Amino acid sequence: MPELPEVEVVRRGLERWVAGRTIATVEVRHPRAVRRHLEGADHFVAALTGRTLTAAHRRGKYLWLPMAEPAGTSSGRALVAHLGMSGQLLVEKPEEPDEVHLRARFRFTDGGRELRFVDQRTFGGLAVEDAADDDIPPRLAHIAIDPLDPGFDADAFSAALRRRHTEVKRALLDQTLIGGVGNIYADESLWRARLHGARPTDKLTRAQVSDLLEGVRDVLGESLEQGGTSFDSLYVDVNGQSGYFSRHLAVYGQLDRPCPRCGTPIRRESFMNRSSYSCPQCQPRPRLRRA
Repeated sequence: MPELPEVEVVRRGLERWVAGRTIATVEVRHPRAVRRHLEGADHFVAALTGRTLTAAHRRGKYLWLPMAEPAGTSSGRALVAHLGMSGQLLVEKPEEPDEVHLRARFRFTDGGRELRFVDQRTFGGLAVEDAADDDIPPRLAHIAIDPLDPGFDADAFSAALRRRHTEVKRALLDQTLIGGVGNIYADESLWRARLHGARPTDKLTRAQVSDLLEGVRDVLGESLEQGGTSFDSLYVDVNGQSGYFSRHLAVYGQLDRPCPRCGTPIRRESFMNRSSYSCPQCQPRPRLRRA
């Protein structure tokens, strides 16, 4: 699933190629693409036709584009998108052939490039939701801001993390605690902080949390510079380009390869129906607590 860097790359593309343009027509090609829009596909089309998408915003792994009425006043609503496992928002020339898994199409009054929502596995989705001006849609308000946001409170995060009675990787994946971090960047951040994902959060020192947060920020920032992480063709930016951070991953997906820091072979462990990767030397598993 795309994580913060990948979704931020898409947001920047939408800001460049879509913001400020007025929608001429909307075509819903598959009902699952708008299943989160509870009023149905026809209402979704009517709510967007003739509206101007004024900007592109992101909270965690969600995107939203506020809309203006034809007169230029705020509509108080926004187009909200979640990419799910395989969703893509692509900006294409109208003459380009339709993608196999095209789910929705937006044409604009200027006749230029159109916006297409492509989703092979149909886990992503689009909806129109209330959002006054540039305010966050209420359904996304529970998602914490991410550690690259200037408003992120490191002290509050540290205190909240250390109050929890859970494993540190589970905490990193909790979007109500810290936004945008998924399985890939959790593993990479823990490696940088020399912490095993099973370490109890309430046993972490302030210094360890500080190192962890530094690792999270570094790995997210570096991935963003590389355009995100692409393992296959499912994640691309709005122009169909892959990200290159997969070339710089230290542990994620690197089973049996040498740790870049100490040379020990990377191990894989089962975690919440997926995989965790770590270095057994740099990130020793914590001892079990005695009853």
